[in-house]
Amino acid sequence: MNIIIFGPNGSGKGTQGTLLKDKYHLAHIESGGIFREHIGKGTPLGKQAKAYMDRGDLVPDEITIPMVLETLQAHKDEGWLLDGFPRNPAQSERLWEALQKSGLKLDYVVEIQLPRQDAKNRIMGRRICAGNPNHPNNIFIEAIKPEGDKCRVCGQALSARSDDQDENAIDKRHNIYYDEQNGTLAAAYFYKKLAAEGKTRYIVLDGRGDIGTVKEKLLKELV
Repeated sequence: MNIIIFGPNGSGKGTQGTLLKDKYHLAHIESGGIFREHIGKGTPLGKQAKAYMDRGDLVPDEITIPMVLETLQAHKDEGWLLDGFPRNPAQSERLWEALQKSGLKLDYVVEIQLPRQDAKNRIMGRRICAGNPNHPNNIFIEAIKPEGDKCRVCGQALSARSDDQDENAIDKRHNIYYDEQNGTLAAAYFYKKLAAEGKTRYIVLDGRGDIGTVKEKLLKELV
């Protein structure tokens, strides 16, 4: 099973991606990890990418797409979940063409929808437990809302990450994601059109539900 997953920061995309990875034993492939792998191993593509990055330039698609494809091909037997790429419609089209040429099937594209303000609230509402950072606490999500400044699971002190409170940084990331003409949503919609032609399947999830509800609907769609 091969899947591409889309969703804004704060939508629970990472959580649902991990659930899919664990249930179906997929390789969870993130765009940043692809760059780190190729650069760390000193592959020819990694060396080319590093040269651009060292100059502070964006790595062109002519290098990025082959890197992504090579990583996907390495996991073709177990299946993969691609997260964080593509980010614009041109990349979606080029990746699709590369998948077709290589014989790799794209079974599903998952889009987790969440209103922009809800996504922002979720990010800014996250609180970190001093005893266990994996304890879920969020002042804007009723199901995991802590009482005061104490962890709802163990009662230890809570704090907010500084980057979660940086509204400018959040807005910048969301500006890219929610752009339906040239941004990440436009990248997702490219596959939505292909799904209408029967070339892949496109699953839309309402990210406003709790983790279990979203997971249940997602698993029902993956048939």
